[in-house]
Amino acid sequence: MKYENASDILPQALLKEIQKYAAGKLLYIPSGEVKRAWGEASGYRAQLKKRNRMIRNKYAHGITISELADENFLSLDSIKKIIYSKNNDNDLRYIPTVASAVDYANAGLIEEWIQFYLLLTLKAAPAVQNLIEREPIYFGVVKFPLRLVQPEALHIRDNDAGEEEDDDDYASKLPPLLVQYTEGKFYCTLQRELFASLKERKTNAYPSIIILKENTEYKRFMKHFGNVFIFVGRA
Repeated sequence: MKYENASDILPQALLKEIQKYAAGKLLYIPSGEVKRAWGEASGYRAQLKKRNRMIRNKYAHGITISELADENFLSLDSIKKIIYSKNNDNDLRYIPTVASAVDYANAGLIEEWIQFYLLLTLKAAPAVQNLIEREPIYFGVVKFPLRLVQPEALHIRDNDAGEEEDDDDYASKLPPLLVQYTEGKFYCTLQRELFASLKERKTNAYPSIIILKENTEYKRFMKHFGNVFIFVGRA
C-alpha cells in the first residue's frame, strides 16, 4: 500500500486535530463503505428470504412439509426449521385480501403477493402460469374506476339495493382486482366473478393492481394514467 503525506491531503484544521492524538504514527483509515452481510452483494440472501417466505406461506395454505421438501429439494428438517424459526415473526404473511397486497406493495414485494395469489388462491391454471412466466410490470394497489374495464359478456343481475358507494367492510375481505392493460384498454379476465359482484353492487372504484406485459404498454399507461390513480394505503 502506498503511503501519502497527510499534509498533502487533509485540510490544516483537520490535520492539527489528528496530530493531537496520533502525531508521527501510521494510521489506517477505512474506506467508509458499509460492510454488507453475507450474500447481500450477490443477491443470494434476498433469494433465500423470498424462497423461505414462499415456503412458509405455502405451508400456511395447506401444502405439506413433505411436499415442500420435494419441491425445494430440501430435507424435512430444513423445511421445519424454515417454517418454525423464531426469526419469522416480522415476516410478511400472505392473505388474499387488499390489506395484505398493500403490505407487500409497501415493502416493494407486490410481485411476490401476486405470485402467491395466482399459485395459492387461483391454483395456477395454465393461463395464470403463462402470466407469471412473462414477468409483467405491476402498478398498484390503486383505486381503480371499474367503468374503465371492458365489458366482456358479464351476466350481471340488477341490484335493487342500489349500493352506489364502496362498501369498505365488503372490500376488506376480498383481494384486489387484477386488471390487465393491453393496447390502451383495461380487461379483467382472471377474476370475472369478483368483477361481476362488484358491478352488481354498483361499486364505482375498487382497489386494483394494473398488469402491464411489456415496456411499450407501461410507457403508454404512464403517459395517460400514471398520475391519475390514487394509491391505497393501509387501514
